Amino acid sequence: MKVLVTGGAGFIGSHLVDKLIEQGFDVYILDNLSTGRKENINKKAKFFFGDIFDDNVLDELFKNNFSYVFHLAAQISVSKSVREPIEDAKTNILGSLKLIKKCIEYKVNKIIFSSTGGAIYGDTDEIPTTEKTLPKPISPYGIAKFSVENYLRFANHEFNLDYTVLRYSNVYGPRQNPEGEAGVIAIFSSRMLKDKEVTIFGDGGYIRDYVFVIDVVNANLKAMKLGNKEVFNISTARGTSVNQLFQMLKELTQYNKKPNYAKERKGDIRTSILSYEKAKRELDWHPEVRLEEGLKKTVEWFKENRI
Repeated sequence: MKVLVTGGAGFIGSHLVDKLIEQGFDVYILDNLSTGRKENINKKAKFFFGDIFDDNVLDELFKNNFSYVFHLAAQISVSKSVREPIEDAKTNILGSLKLIKKCIEYKVNKIIFSSTGGAIYGDTDEIPTTEKTLPKPISPYGIAKFSVENYLRFANHEFNLDYTVLRYSNVYGPRQNPEGEAGVIAIFSSRMLKDKEVTIFGDGGYIRDYVFVIDVVNANLKAMKLGNKEVFNISTARGTSVNQLFQMLKELTQYNKKPNYAKERKGDIRTSILSYEKAKRELDWHPEVRLEEGLKKTVEWFKENRI
């Protein structure tokens, strides 16, 4: 069975590709390597270099008649989306629309869309936040993801394209890119192991729900057969502050420096903890890797790879 993974050279996408190949799927990857890495690409996958808004690349790809499309390609930085909302929309909305159009045109069975739980709800009174909460994103990144969710509903209603939306909390693990602004665990791990200064934005009291990348991959696999036309939080329902995270990683890396506190970033939500009860009930999914275990695995990977 042929499947396409957009963003398949990236952090989450490459882990998903590995698992799909392990399970016997014929996997194709589309990635422009803007944040993905060549060394992440599974040699058994068929790699296409290009953007999701390039019609020529998409037409060449979709001639392969995919049964499933996993859409993970995205501009991933919330802060960049605040600074450059038009560029964010170009990739995260227009690119996604082109991909959805090709899925309809080439009669793909189902598209599984990687959305965001951390940025889509905004600040909410419901903690842990469930899917019943009306999204009120406060960043262009969150706005774009929610827009694509609605386009998928439209595509299903008008063209019968099946889909499942997965709203991730803060994903972390091996292969996450420590450069730029996304992935605080990757950034901290990399800098601590190199004995470099670590910066915490704001007072360090920002709370996030950190989910391990392999748990996210398993949710994608579950979504191939379950959860049609539904939205699911993929999370742990456990909150950890940036200050707490710093202390945990400090012990694991034997880091001796104090953090540098800087001005808070625009678009950041104060508290984001998501309920995964719906995914447990309808996808038969739950997180299996505890934060303490996941951090150890992540730090070990950064030790070995020195990124």
